[in-house]
Amino acid sequence: MLSRIFSCAVIGLEGVIVEVEVDTGPGLPKMVIVGLPDAAVQESRERVRSAVHNAGFDYPRRALTVNLAPASVRKEGPAYDLPIALGVLAATHQLDQDQLEDSLVIGELSLDGSVRHVRGMLPMAATARQQKFKRVFVPACDAAEAALIPDLEVIPVNSLTELVLHLRGEIHLEITPTHDPSGVEEMPGSDFSEIKGQEHAKRALEVAAAGGHNVLMIGPPGSGKTLLARAMPSILPKMTIDEALDVTRIYSVADALPSDVPLLRNRPFRAPHHTISHAGLVGGGHIPHPGEVSLAHRGILFLDELPEFGQRVLEVMRQPIEDKVVTISRANGSLTFPANFELIGAMNPCPCGYYGDPLRPCTCSDSTVTKYQKRISGPLLDRIDIHIQVPRVEYDKLSSDRTGESSSIIQSRVESARERQRIRFGSSDGHFVNGITCNADMRPAEVRLFCELDEAGRKLLKSASIQLQLSARAYHRVLKLARTIADLCGSDKIASPHLAEALQYRPRMMGGQ
Repeated sequence: MLSRIFSCAVIGLEGVIVEVEVDTGPGLPKMVIVGLPDAAVQESRERVRSAVHNAGFDYPRRALTVNLAPASVRKEGPAYDLPIALGVLAATHQLDQDQLEDSLVIGELSLDGSVRHVRGMLPMAATARQQKFKRVFVPACDAAEAALIPDLEVIPVNSLTELVLHLRGEIHLEITPTHDPSGVEEMPGSDFSEIKGQEHAKRALEVAAAGGHNVLMIGPPGSGKTLLARAMPSILPKMTIDEALDVTRIYSVADALPSDVPLLRNRPFRAPHHTISHAGLVGGGHIPHPGEVSLAHRGILFLDELPEFGQRVLEVMRQPIEDKVVTISRANGSLTFPANFELIGAMNPCPCGYYGDPLRPCTCSDSTVTKYQKRISGPLLDRIDIHIQVPRVEYDKLSSDRTGESSSIIQSRVESARERQRIRFGSSDGHFVNGITCNADMRPAEVRLFCELDEAGRKLLKSASIQLQLSARAYHRVLKLARTIADLCGSDKIASPHLAEALQYRPRMMGGQ
């Protein structure tokens, strides 16, 4: 007898419906799986046989052929264990497959028949709704994640036995109620009020948060660069529900979603070590998976000790910074992952860390300092809007009981500036023009339209362009930065003081412009 159960594969960040067909026939007891399965899918033969037997059902002593259609889509992972087991039971008349009409089945089986977690549950549940399925049977630990998708019956399953008894009508499994994203609590992070001194750096990070700009902090060890970066998410605008679902989908596919958090409401903060490979940073693999730049989507990518990263690793950053997406091409096709993040880099001015420090002398030669600084290429530096010096904190400020502004106060100013940008780039139906959501995303056409200068501003920018030797990219980035500073001040026009502040964030020490 032939049985047919529906499951789902994940390709990139999208789901693809898979038909699991099981056919029994004469021959030696053996299961053959076809349909472009990987090693994990092939190993499901042993898991399914043990799970069916240990769950108290009869495993057929006949030849079994399992087809995963469409055969053109590569199947990976153990998510097909549960539908294959149900297909075997249906093909041997131990289960009526009509009970699974309009249903999607997803789950890994352990040898005792219990159902385990699988990655990518959110995009699979979204695909089930798009393809008009009424319900999904999922591992109980993943039910809350699948329940983020409305208008879909999500039924949690703890074991194969439990599911079969439910389908036979002997027990009833409760439907998981649709998850309310607004009810998820946000976890507090580092607060700007905890950081003593560094008012100039705090202001620069506020500007960066308001306009989505990239930042490079340069200073000696212990000056607070890492602390400043880790406090950055606390002043970013709160994520909308759509943004939270967008981020959660990436973490679900990457299997990086915490087991007790169905929806991520805090903006991501990723801080990979400098030994990371370029595939780990931008994504890759035989079957491409998201890298750190995609895991930082809608949040912060913090690269500490920036010159210590490999030259090839840093250079592959250039395209994601500019295009906000990563396209990974392989012989059998290409996948695109989102990568709309804010880059925060931190570095010492030299190998010993004390070049230019007023108290501790630098032990590096001039050639060593120059060589160290030039590890970061000019084209990469050109893509960073804000370059700031972070000097050592004076004792009086460290020992003072006075606290600075809290992150919530700064965040309110940032959100007001972002609201001005939403109005500027938005349209009447709520969609953003050309996908531009903040000032850093503006292209030359939008810069020309929204970043008009008065006569004094044009003279100032002309003088600065000659003195700083600004490239065309740097010229536009100065204007975008000035537009953000004007938004923070609540000004419709860019005035000379806004432009002057933007120009002071250009690099002074480094070789790039």
